[in-house]
Formats: sequence, C-alpha cells, structure tokens
Amino acid sequence: MAYPEVVRVFATTQEPDYDSPWQTKSPSSSTGSGVVIAGNAILTGAHVVADATFLQVQKPSMPDKAIARVRAVCHDSDLALLEIVEPAGFLDDVTPAEIGEMPRLRDEVAVVGYPVGGEEISITEGVVSRIEVQRYSHSQRHLLAVTVDAAINAGNSGGPVFGAGKVVGIAFQKLTGVDNIGEMVPPPIIRAFLEGVAAGKRPEIPALGILTQNLENAFLRRQLGVHDGVSGIAVVQIDHGGSVHGSLEVRDVITHVDGLPIANNGTVTWNGKHRTRYDVVLGTRFVGDVMKLGILRGGRPMEVAVTLQPWRPLVPRSRYDQAPRYMVYGGLVFQTLTRDFLGTWDKWWNKAPKEFLNYYYLGSRSADREEVVILTQILADEINIGYAHLYNEAVATVNGAPARNLADFVARLTSIKGLVEITTTSGGLVMLDSEEVARATPRILERYRIPRDRSV
Repeated sequence: MAYPEVVRVFATTQEPDYDSPWQTKSPSSSTGSGVVIAGNAILTGAHVVADATFLQVQKPSMPDKAIARVRAVCHDSDLALLEIVEPAGFLDDVTPAEIGEMPRLRDEVAVVGYPVGGEEISITEGVVSRIEVQRYSHSQRHLLAVTVDAAINAGNSGGPVFGAGKVVGIAFQKLTGVDNIGEMVPPPIIRAFLEGVAAGKRPEIPALGILTQNLENAFLRRQLGVHDGVSGIAVVQIDHGGSVHGSLEVRDVITHVDGLPIANNGTVTWNGKHRTRYDVVLGTRFVGDVMKLGILRGGRPMEVAVTLQPWRPLVPRSRYDQAPRYMVYGGLVFQTLTRDFLGTWDKWWNKAPKEFLNYYYLGSRSADREEVVILTQILADEINIGYAHLYNEAVATVNGAPARNLADFVARLTSIKGLVEITTTSGGLVMLDSEEVARATPRILERYRIPRDRSV
C-alpha cells in the first residue's frame, strides 16, 4: 500500500459567534489529512483542528476510526500534533514518516492526502517552484513557505508533501485565481514546532513589533545617516510592549537581523541562497529567545539584543480555540476589536466601518491603548432608550479615563458608583446610573438568554 503513514482526519468544530459573543455557532464537520511521525504522533495543519470539539483518525483503506485529541498546536505556523486516545495501539503497525531536509527549486514532490470527492488516498505530483516568505491565511503571519505546482484541494490540507521518500512539507493552502499552485510549511518551520513541543516552549512565533520602511531612496538614506556601502530599513512605528520596545527608536535604521545584512528593499539572503523578507529569521525562533540587531542611530552604528515577544497587534488577528471576550452593561455589548469580529461583515475589507479598518491596517499599540474596545450592539431595554444608534463604535473614555484594554475598561466600569459616562470616538455620549444598571442586568440577561454578563 502506498503511503500507509498518511491518515485522514475527521473534525467536528464549533466556532464562536462574534455577533453574539456569549454563544457559539452550530457544530460543523470537515476532513483533512495528516501524517504519522515518530512518537506515535500525527502531524497535521492547525486549521484542520481549529475550534475542534471531537476528532477522529482513519488509516488508509481501513473502515474503523480512532478517537484523537490535540497534543500541541501552533496557529501561527498552521501546524498541529495529534495523539490517539483510543483504541490503544492504533498506530503500532504504521512506520512513522521521517522529516526531510529543505527542498530545492525544481525538486520533484508528491502531495498526498484525502481531497474531497473520494474516500481513498490521492497523490498529485509537481515540482518546487518558489521558496520565500508568504502570508499564511490561517494566522495572517508572514513566514517561510514553499510553493509547488501540484494541486492542494480541500481535504488535502494538513497532509504531507513527500520528496525523496521523506516529508518535506505540510500542505496548508492553495493560491486563489490560479490552477494547481499550492503552498506548504517547510521543514525548518516543522522542526522548530516539533522541537518547541518537546522542550515545552510557548507555541507561538515571535515578532519584532515594528513597522518599517524600505530605504531605496538615496536622499532618504543620507538624511537618516546611512553611509555608502551600508543598507537597511527604517523603523517608522514601534508597538508598545513588543520585542524592540525600549531598545529601538523611530527613525533607527536596522542594518542586520540575526547576523544577516538587510538590503534596502527589506530582504535578506536566507540559508545562503534564498532572497526573501528580513523577518524570515523569526519563523524558527521562540518567545523568550534573544536576537541581535545591527542598527544605525543618527548615523552611529550600534548592536542591540532584544528578547523576542509574541506578536500583539492593536487588532488581534484570527483567534482559535478560545471564546470572544465581552461585557454586557445596561444592555450595551462591549467587545475587543479583532479580525474575527471584522469577519462578521461580508467582504469585511470593504464593508466594515472605516474606523475599524484603519485600526486593523494602521493601528499601533501604545501605553494608552493596547486594544480597541468597541460597542458592538445595544440590547433594547428601557434603560438604554435613545442609544440604539451608537452600535459599532470605538470607546474613547469611561468617566474621562481612556479605555486601555477591555479588562481595564471593565474594571473601571464596574468600580463606578453613581453616574457612568461613556464616550465614543465619534463623539457619542452614553450616561447611565450604576444602581439602575445593577437592577436592569438580570432582566436583560433573561430576556436575551445570555448566561452571564461578561467573559472578562
């Protein structure tokens, strides 16, 4: 039998409802693929098991399924590790696949899995056509990926890509608008994930927490003190609490990252042969690692060591395996602005409120604003008559204090006795009496079948 180590994954998932954050959507079912590796583990894609409530695994040409569970998951790199719950010994007759080395351009590969439309294993062949940093749709992270000209369809995802008899990638997405072009997670990212699991590392890929600008303009380089023969990128925005916060300054020029010189177009030569985005070096690092950066500050060369932190954008990108955070106060529903909430709009990148989109694309964390607290809807009640038009607005202040994040906002809100005054960024004004809110809360929760007034 060809590829007995490739298994089919059956997932029952239940996603949060960001329109009504106190409940979930109806359960749904999907299938994906995976591969048995050392340690009686199954390597698959994180998107295959995201928000899963029940998992099963089936070996090729076998009718019976085993119950599985997630041992570890890294949504950033779209990788997950499963283990069998029962029956015991389900994988004992399977020889684990080995993780191979990084493939080269034009290497022949085979995508193996269970695409929709059939029950048996499917094999599509192609070659490696590109190796560079790509956007992972599951996490919106930019990480190293390998492009192959072999079909990756629904059901294939999470399955192995073989080269020279070893796993050289995990299929995770196909390019839209073109035929038979797919992308896979490469061996360096896979190995880092597995090593991190074995070492008990935090299952997140760190970020520098900066916005940069390329320095292809010679006059701009001179103004920033970049000498002839030196190249790099300019720091234009720094996230509060990020990896470089307190170490770098706006208008610093980063010339080297992890020992690699950065070109004026923001690229480095990775692994000695692949020119790609400078942040490629982060894909195999862990939160808490120390990374050295070479910089110019006012034309003076310096070296700084930064402790890598998780990626924490002002508007969090897609989240999985966790419920939305919310607060219901006087029938006003408050949440954190997230990519998932934006997704409640059809074609959200065009239809969502422009203020929200501005926070998403251009916003930066600061000491005064670590999250964007938003008023998403008003549950009609006599206490909030006249405020119905204030939905889908960002909160500016509560009793004059800025809303730093949702937890801070809720703490301030619930500590107030008497007059509560909430302003929105559009100039909207809400006034409530805390004692009246306390009396109204039980009836509002009962009327709208909400189990509790907050999840913070």
